Amino acid sequence: MQKLETSKRIITLTLSGLGLILEVLIFYYYWKVNFSPSITTMTGVEYWYRADLMEIAFYAVLLFFLTHMYGGMRVGYLRNAEVIFSQAFSTVAANVLLYAELSIMAKTLFVPQAFVLMTILQIVVIMIWSNLSYFIYKNIFPPRKLLLVHGPRPIEGIMAKFSSRKDKYKIEKCVDIECGVDEVLKEIERGRKAEEYTAVVLWDISTEERNALLKYCYAHSIRVYIMPKITDVILLGAEELHLFDTPILLTREYSLSLEQRFIKRTIDIVCSLILLIVASPFMLITAIVIKAYDGGPVLYKQVRCTRDQKEFYIMKFRSMRVDAEKDGVARLAQKNDSRITPIGKFIRKVRIDELPQLINILKGDMSFIGPRPERPEIIAQYMEVMPEFTYRMKVKAGLAGYAQVYGKYNTTPYDKLKLDLTYIENYSLWLDIQLMLLTLKILFWPDSTEGVEAEQITALKEEAKYSKK
Repeated sequence: MQKLETSKRIITLTLSGLGLILEVLIFYYYWKVNFSPSITTMTGVEYWYRADLMEIAFYAVLLFFLTHMYGGMRVGYLRNAEVIFSQAFSTVAANVLLYAELSIMAKTLFVPQAFVLMTILQIVVIMIWSNLSYFIYKNIFPPRKLLLVHGPRPIEGIMAKFSSRKDKYKIEKCVDIECGVDEVLKEIERGRKAEEYTAVVLWDISTEERNALLKYCYAHSIRVYIMPKITDVILLGAEELHLFDTPILLTREYSLSLEQRFIKRTIDIVCSLILLIVASPFMLITAIVIKAYDGGPVLYKQVRCTRDQKEFYIMKFRSMRVDAEKDGVARLAQKNDSRITPIGKFIRKVRIDELPQLINILKGDMSFIGPRPERPEIIAQYMEVMPEFTYRMKVKAGLAGYAQVYGKYNTTPYDKLKLDLTYIENYSLWLDIQLMLLTLKILFWPDSTEGVEAEQITALKEEAKYSKK
C-alpha cells in the first residue's frame, strides 16, 4: 500500500509538473518573439540573455506558487473541473502580474494583444492536458474502497458527499457501531485480509470507541478518515510544550495576541481605504441600478454579531425585494429564493452586494478575514442545539473566512463552526494573506454562492441529539 501511495504521488507530481512546463514553454516563446523585443523597442535597452533567463525563471516560480496555492496541482484529489479552473485562474493571475511588471519596465502600458493570445493558448493547453491527466490518473488508480463505521446519526449526508466523488471513493459497506467495537474490529480485519477495503471511515462515533478503532488501524497501517469533533479542532491549534520529559498541549485563553490584533487592524484600515477608492465607481453604478429597478433603498442594513456577540449594523447592497421579510421572521437565503430580484441575483453572483462592508471594516466592526457574522435570531436557533456556536465569536467577524473558502454558503452550521474554529486556532498573518488570495478564486466559483436548503435549520434540530461533541 505504501508503494502504491508513493507511485500515486510521483505520477500526480509528474503530471502537474509537465502541465506547468508546457505553460512556461509557451511563455518562453512569447517572451523571445514578442515581449523582449517590444521592451527593447520601447526603452532602447537591449535585454541581456541572463536577464531573459531570470524573467523566465521568475514567471515559472510565480506560476508554480499560484497554481500550488489555488489547487491546480491536485490532479486526482480535486474534481477535474476544479483543477482546470484553478490552473486557468492561476495562469490569468500570473499573466496579469507579469503584464503590470512589463508595463512598469516599459514606462507605458504594454500592448495587451500578445498577452491575451498567450493566455488563451495556455488555457487551451491546460484544458487538454488536465483532461488527459485526469484520464491517466483515473485508469491507473481506481476509487479507494471504504468501510464506513458510523454512529446513530443519519448517514445520508456523508454518503451523498462520498458518492459525489465516485472517481475517488467507493463505500463498500456500512457498519453501525452499535454492534460493538469487537465486531467492527473483526470486520476491519476480515476486509483487510480479503483486500475488500483499503481504508476505514470513522463517522460520528464516541471518543472511546473511536480511540480503540483508530489505535488498531494505526497499528496495522490502515488508512483512516475521521470526522473531527469540536475538541479535535481546538487541539489542532494547541501549542506543544514539554514538562521535563512529558509532552503537554496548551490551549490559550485568548485567540489572537496583542501584536496579531494590531497588525490585523492595520491591514484592515489600509486595505479597506484602498479598495473603497478603487471600488467607488462600481459601487456608484450598482447604487444607481438598484434605485432605478424598483425605487427602493439602495443599502440594506441588518443587525449582525461580531466578537463577543457584540451587535452592529452590517451594510450590503439590497439584493431582495423591499418586503422580503415583511412578517419580521429572520430567514437564510435559500436556493432559487423568490425574494431575490434579478439585479440581486447578479450582484450576489459576483459578490458586489458585499462591497459596502468595506465601510464596516474601516469602522472596526469587521475584519477582512474572520467568521461571517450571523444575525442574533439565527444564532439563537443554532445555539438551541449547538451551544458551541458561540466559539466562532472569539474573534472579530470577517468579510470572508475559512468557512467561505473551504465550504459553501449552504455548508451546515456544524461544519461551518469546525471550519471557523480551524481558522481561529491556527491563526497567523500568512493564513490571513492566503485566505485573501483564495477568496479571489471563490468569487468566480459558483458552488460557494448556493443558498441553504429550505429544511436545513429543521434538519439541524432533528439531529441535535446525535451531534453532541
